[in-house]
Amino acid sequence: MKLTMRLGPRSYDIILRRGALGRVGQLVNLGRKVLVVTDSGVPQQYLSTVLAQCPHGVPVVLEQGEATKSLATIEHLCTIMLQHGFGRTDAVLALGGGVVGDAAGFAAACYMRGIDFINCPTTTLAQVDSSIGGKTAVNLAGTKNIVGAFHQPRLVVADPDTLASLPPRHMANGLAEALKAGLIGDAELFALFEKGCARQDLEEILYRSLAVKKTIVEADEREAGCRAALNFGHTIGHAIEASRGLARRQLYHGECVALGMLPMIEDASLRRRTRAVYKKLGLPSRIRYDGDEIFEFIRHDKKTGPDGAITVVKVPRLGECRLDKVPLEDLKAIIG
Repeated sequence: MKLTMRLGPRSYDIILRRGALGRVGQLVNLGRKVLVVTDSGVPQQYLSTVLAQCPHGVPVVLEQGEATKSLATIEHLCTIMLQHGFGRTDAVLALGGGVVGDAAGFAAACYMRGIDFINCPTTTLAQVDSSIGGKTAVNLAGTKNIVGAFHQPRLVVADPDTLASLPPRHMANGLAEALKAGLIGDAELFALFEKGCARQDLEEILYRSLAVKKTIVEADEREAGCRAALNFGHTIGHAIEASRGLARRQLYHGECVALGMLPMIEDASLRRRTRAVYKKLGLPSRIRYDGDEIFEFIRHDKKTGPDGAITVVKVPRLGECRLDKVPLEDLKAIIG
């Protein structure tokens, strides 16, 4: 299956096909210098598959985890490219999940003011969401994705076969973002979760999730308006993810987004149905946290405006969403 992100001169194909990782070199030029960025959690066989197609490939294996999304990592990657004489016609290839994609994509955006970026996501979360759209960023001073750039990939290759090695919890973590896409823009996608089996319907779930995001990004590439809908669940979710009090729980990004979506679903019946899907997938639907701490993280979040208001995404009914600008203080009642 193939989709095309239509952004004028920045357009690119999104290939969703089993076995595609072994054919990346047939889809894009890998005969130049290619910085292949992965992390310690990605199976070695995937890296070997890509490097076999890169005669001038330079592999970099980062430590797995959110701590890797830092300015120090960007300096490290750019230094390696400089040492190997990378030029403007060379490329960076990300092989892994969202952390790898964010770091590699930002390095590609920065080096020589921007070189080609190829994204080969190997996690559910990356394949349904973060691999497309051009947002690249790292964290700073405890704030997620606060330093970054819009840098669209030249090509995205999502091979569902690479998801076979994921533990069930990691699979569910990524599917939370797919469920988000269904809630904000595709009732039939939500129905696949509610009535079907996620693993059996995986390719259709991946495709429909990417299609929802593609449509929104094409309408608003740099988040000047409707693209903010993709932040559904993230306002509270990012704060939960950053909470020191919850760090020992080791909640994953998708799990935090899932928790952040529930208060923003206005229809009580749909909220109950969503909780039932969470149970089916193994996602958390309730958790105890320090409301004051969560509020402080939101207050310092990049989405908070200078007037003290914040734009939140609400779902009034299945497949629809609305952007509301509300006083920050009003979130206290929602957070609890």
